[in-house]
Amino acid sequence: MNTKYIFVTGGVVSSLGKGIISASIGKLLQARGYKVTIQKFDPYINIDPGTLNPYEHGECYVTEDGFETDLDLGHYERFTGIHTTRNNSITTGRIYKTVIDRERHGDYLGKTIQVVPHITDEIKRRMLRQSEELRVKSEEFAPAQEDLDFVITEVGGTIGDIESAPFMEAIRQLRWQLGRDAVCVHLTYVPYLKAADELKTKPTQHSVKELQGMGIQPDILVLRTERHLSDSIRLKVASFCNVDLECVVQSEDMPSIYEVPVSMQKQGLDAAIMRKIGIPVGETPAMKSWHDFLEKQRNAKHEVHIGLVGKYDLQDAYKSIRESLNLAGIYNDVKAKIHFVNSEEITTDNVASKMEGMAGIVVCPGFGSRGIEGKIIAAEYGRTNDIPTFGICLGMQMMVIEFARNVLGYKDANSAEMDDKTPHNVIDIMEEQKNITQMGGTMRLGAYECELREGSKVAQAYTAAANSSLFTLHSSLTISERHRHRYEFNNAYKDEYESNGMKCVGINPASNLVEIVEIPEKKWYIGTQFHPEYSSTVLHPHPLFMSFIKACIWKS
Repeated sequence: MNTKYIFVTGGVVSSLGKGIISASIGKLLQARGYKVTIQKFDPYINIDPGTLNPYEHGECYVTEDGFETDLDLGHYERFTGIHTTRNNSITTGRIYKTVIDRERHGDYLGKTIQVVPHITDEIKRRMLRQSEELRVKSEEFAPAQEDLDFVITEVGGTIGDIESAPFMEAIRQLRWQLGRDAVCVHLTYVPYLKAADELKTKPTQHSVKELQGMGIQPDILVLRTERHLSDSIRLKVASFCNVDLECVVQSEDMPSIYEVPVSMQKQGLDAAIMRKIGIPVGETPAMKSWHDFLEKQRNAKHEVHIGLVGKYDLQDAYKSIRESLNLAGIYNDVKAKIHFVNSEEITTDNVASKMEGMAGIVVCPGFGSRGIEGKIIAAEYGRTNDIPTFGICLGMQMMVIEFARNVLGYKDANSAEMDDKTPHNVIDIMEEQKNITQMGGTMRLGAYECELREGSKVAQAYTAAANSSLFTLHSSLTISERHRHRYEFNNAYKDEYESNGMKCVGINPASNLVEIVEIPEKKWYIGTQFHPEYSSTVLHPHPLFMSFIKACIWKS
């Protein structure tokens, strides 16, 4: 069949969960046997989120082919297990840069470059996945000529935003060009007014009216609500918005985001999409593995308390880490209770009280010097008290610095990122990074291989996951993980670390860079230069998070 296109837009307010709805649609269509991809179009002018403050935009997610993307791609991958690439994350900045580069190259033959048609045409090419960039990039990770049944496109922001107008115009044009091969799903909000004790549909009506004013009639409405909507409210929305009643579904607050696909399936969202496109609906898929996972989640009673040490007091700043801990907890039949501990507030005097009751410690990634001394103190506390401790990227580097200061005796040891004059730069800038001046997209990014040391705790963790079919090794002791960093373990100190108890148990075979350190004599004290949280999915939790939670359960 021809590739079908689903456009997901939002109205009234942001943060309604378009990413979760898009991921849920993808999961439901996958369950019916279709090949699906999901892409995010963000209206901001940044080329990518890589240079954005996490307080502005949450975490920066990294694809296997080394592109910094919106955190919604993490939801797409966790729900569906697909591997996204740079072609799944598009911003206004990338669109304009492509068009301007072509103009400078003379491709437009002297024409006046305008939003319509030049910008909208490039948006359409990206939405249809026919862009020149798609043909020449990422072929190792996603073949250029894709054989896809469905392409789901989520547009960031809300209807009425000035920035999103070109994207709406592109969707309008594509709806006419594609006919029944395109469907528009619009997510809106139905607020509850406590004083009136009423649910109000007027914001949804206005949102749809604005969308219609742009020439787009939504086929399906998903109503975000904190209270159950009666059939009479759904009928009212259907009547005022020119949408079939069966195509008005509600997205209520759920105990977990992973319940959303099941709720959408029960209400027939996937069936409604297929009817609109003209595909026979057939039987409702059982989704046994997904339901088994949800059953484990509901049955998990015991809590394991984890201290998340970082400097960004914002849930979305460490979204993938939080979800990876939650998923690993569920598969270990426990609830991972995560407590954020601000590293800027940690001192040697209060670290014991801040870590009281924690069965494990995660030292988070990040950039810059703010809060690093607190991370170093937390790493020392975990090491000296034999509490399972997991350092990720910068977190691993803080474990290395702490060990140098308190075990190797180099009290002035530091990272060249924090102190370029330190005489003991146990963490140093990568050689290929020394002459780089541009900040965006220039780090060591994407998937790189790592060879594990036989007999190490990390090797045991990966092997156990592979044996239980929860993870796939590239070979017997070779893994591939995603990176986002400029600085590395300084190999000049490697022998000294090894002889004093911190083992370098994961090495990149091409560059000889140290990827993983561990202290074998401890219950679980492991740091990774890469970001394992990017590879954890609902049906395949990451081996290191699984192993870490197991150690925390034993500790508690």
